[in-house]
Amino acid sequence: MTADPIAAYLDSHLDDYLDDLRVLCAIDSGSDDKAGVDQVQQWLAPRLTGLGFAVTLEAQEEFGDDLIAVRSGSGSRRVMLLGHADTVYPRGTAAQRPVTITDDIVLGPGTCDMKAGLLAGIYAVRALDAAGWNNLDRLTFVVVSDEEISQRHSVEMLRAQGPQHDAILTLEAARENGDIVTARKAGCWLSVNVTGKAAHAGVEPEKGRSATVALGHILAETFKLNGLKPGMTVNPGDIAGGRAPNIVADSAFGHFDLRAWTNADLEELRQAFIAVASREYVPGVVVDISMDGGSGMPAMERTAGVERLEAAAIDIAAEIGFPLKGASTGGGSDISYAGYSGTPGLDGLGPVGGLDHGPEEYILKSSIVPRIALLSRLIQRIGDDERLSYDQRRP
Repeated sequence: MTADPIAAYLDSHLDDYLDDLRVLCAIDSGSDDKAGVDQVQQWLAPRLTGLGFAVTLEAQEEFGDDLIAVRSGSGSRRVMLLGHADTVYPRGTAAQRPVTITDDIVLGPGTCDMKAGLLAGIYAVRALDAAGWNNLDRLTFVVVSDEEISQRHSVEMLRAQGPQHDAILTLEAARENGDIVTARKAGCWLSVNVTGKAAHAGVEPEKGRSATVALGHILAETFKLNGLKPGMTVNPGDIAGGRAPNIVADSAFGHFDLRAWTNADLEELRQAFIAVASREYVPGVVVDISMDGGSGMPAMERTAGVERLEAAAIDIAAEIGFPLKGASTGGGSDISYAGYSGTPGLDGLGPVGGLDHGPEEYILKSSIVPRIALLSRLIQRIGDDERLSYDQRRP
């Protein structure tokens, strides 16, 4: 493996990578910690500038700034590297749990999700430079600050950036078994507000209109939509209603999570949910249904272009010396927005890790060099291999 200049560079700089990981994970960067997220972006910016990128920090008033770095090359294709600077951890976590390395386990807050991935992107570019390769028209490195929360400001930027590229490579960690991600479900949240009429439950219950009874019917009937098509799910999350057991409830509330493998299937499920939930289960009760968070999370669909990138990644991994598979997952990611218009991509191209968002979050030290080598050579393959074609024509 070390005969390859990319792998040789990465082997010789593994300690540098680990030192950088310690520094990044020592920065508290919870999504609501603007100063901390900005500190991560300000650490990344000069390192990308030093690699020849023109770096822009898009200022945000409430949340951390977003980073967009662009570098030109001698080729014709355009690749986007995508990640996020925010974590789920509150201020003080980094000091309580600094990065520790025991045998093959690298523990620390944000190691897996996703500071190891951000560094993978930087070291992949450094390895390509060491090999003398820059055969892209444009390499763009985008790091958003709001991936871990539902209040997103970066969505429109991601939707605008994605179509400008031929491929999107997302730097989230590989799954615990080493799989990369080739499909993610679309999802949305629906709020159901039910308004009835209060009455004394003992003296004159017939004068009331129970909102909680209506919501109970809605819960039971919409749950039957699970599996309407393969992958379609309906989950009733938080529910509430009524004020006391001796009052016929005049209000109730339900919050529902809907998911499906394609955007079209999600819209079909949403319409079916609305039709079922809007039935008159209790005469006189009014049901209002609204969508939370705009249009929801689009799918990362496993298109023909994604399949070609997946095949290339599997082939490269075999050359490097490890097996690789693509996997589908129900969770969303930034690539869902960036690839919404049809730009193909892969997710999970960082080191192998797991147990995100908890005290045992980790990456595998032994996965760092081979996974960054995979990322580097995949960028190369996209730039060099004319047999790779894509689903859409970028502007």
